[in-house]
Amino acid sequence: MRAIVQKRYGETDVLHLEETSRPKIAADEVLVRVRAAGLDRGTWHTMTGRPYLMRIMGFGFRGPKNRVPGLDVAGTVVEVGVSVTRFAVGDQVFGISRGSFAAYAAAREDKLALKPPSLTFEQAAVVPVSGITALQALRDAGRLQPGQRVLIIGASGGVGSYAVQIAAALGAHVTGVASTAKLDLVRSLGAKHVIDYTREDFADGAAHYDLILDIAGNSTIARLRRVLTPRGTLVIVGGENGGPVTGGIGRQLRAIALSPFLRHRLTMQTTKERASDLEPLTNLVETGRIVPTLERAYPLEEVPQAIRHLQAGTVRGKIAIVP
Repeated sequence: MRAIVQKRYGETDVLHLEETSRPKIAADEVLVRVRAAGLDRGTWHTMTGRPYLMRIMGFGFRGPKNRVPGLDVAGTVVEVGVSVTRFAVGDQVFGISRGSFAAYAAAREDKLALKPPSLTFEQAAVVPVSGITALQALRDAGRLQPGQRVLIIGASGGVGSYAVQIAAALGAHVTGVASTAKLDLVRSLGAKHVIDYTREDFADGAAHYDLILDIAGNSTIARLRRVLTPRGTLVIVGGENGGPVTGGIGRQLRAIALSPFLRHRLTMQTTKERASDLEPLTNLVETGRIVPTLERAYPLEEVPQAIRHLQAGTVRGKIAIVP
């Protein structure tokens, strides 16, 4: 099969389109004929091996353990493991796999769900990682309640575009922070208010929020706390700044260490990859309360260009990869 293969850490020049063997599946896995894959910021981290803490955590010390990148997947089941009971050959599925930047990918049964009929494969492929992260950040880490005021920093990106829609669907009053060119997108997703971070300061004290989702931001914890209500919650989702060893994880760990000594609740989002959270996302899609924001799809051979586009920070929503 054709696949993007990476044998060492580095920039996009370490990614090569090659012919390689189809993955072998375990008893609890299925083999998916990939119709589309999704691109998320985690792909850049696994490509570069930064922050270095990732290597110690088991991603591979000198090079990536999984040599074919890609997690988000949508496609058709072509083989099932002996223990699989939820899927059969021919089922159209979406979810999280091993190595979706390829013609075929292996995926655990408990990380897949049936593809919503209303979505194309490209749309379905950009839901799982970002959608699950947004849902868990709001519902589990943020403990969102209807009527709360929510500030979403990074509202036009992959996770942010889902977070705005999910928060609105759960009855929150959403304010989204984005750049000038993306404010129209954030409004269309359901934000009642938008803040242009190039011209306005969300931390000027004009408004306070019950819940803040900081998605890959770089504001200090003190600055974010200034606009929380007295018992408000801050959820840090990812982080792209900090040193090469811990990266944005350092800010997350500081927030958790501070939280027991404050009235504010400070926490971080660690995404759990599970099919049980694809089901509520499917329901939100089927009822029209979530619409995947797909900017464009790149062919498999243009994965390096797609990653450079993502890193440039100009993507509106999500990018798909088509084998």
